[in-house]
Amino acid sequence: MISGIVQPAILFLIAAVIAMLINYPTLEQQKERIKDHGGNALLVLLVVFAGGAFTGILSGTKMVDSIAANLVSIIPGSWGAFFPIIVGLISIPFTFVMSNDAFYFGVVPIFASTAQAYGIEPIEIVRTVVLTQSAHFLLPLVPDTILLTGMLKLNIAEYVRFTLKWSVLTCIVLISLAWLTGAIMTG
Repeated sequence: MISGIVQPAILFLIAAVIAMLINYPTLEQQKERIKDHGGNALLVLLVVFAGGAFTGILSGTKMVDSIAANLVSIIPGSWGAFFPIIVGLISIPFTFVMSNDAFYFGVVPIFASTAQAYGIEPIEIVRTVVLTQSAHFLLPLVPDTILLTGMLKLNIAEYVRFTLKWSVLTCIVLISLAWLTGAIMTG
């Protein structure tokens, strides 16, 4: 992979075939493994394609700039200095209901453009939204969450209900600490 001679996807496929042959030498064993995990893999694939479609729709259009302008118009000017904190609080529910691709390639550029209108560097927005990842990992669209709850035979709704309050609290504490320590700079 480092040399770039072969594409990473091709190397992954070759390694997967070799691993299957070594760990499950008979065709029957291989079929059983694929049957057990194929459904989870298909869900992950669909989530990735959906995120890519959303990203494709937003790229190359003026939608991001238009949405950013509208966002600037609804936030009072006196709140502009605290835009990274506002973004952090808004990002908690956004990251919970959107895929990574849709959020990071669709919404974060809007926040970054809006921040520039308030004289705040885009990197401050990136730092802030990363702090909300604990809420994002509860999302049923996150492949890891789907895979783990499926393998452990957990009800995803019960899992989310139990962990959501702790996740939101974690996000708020992280955003607060980042702001108090200067890791997130406000205007």
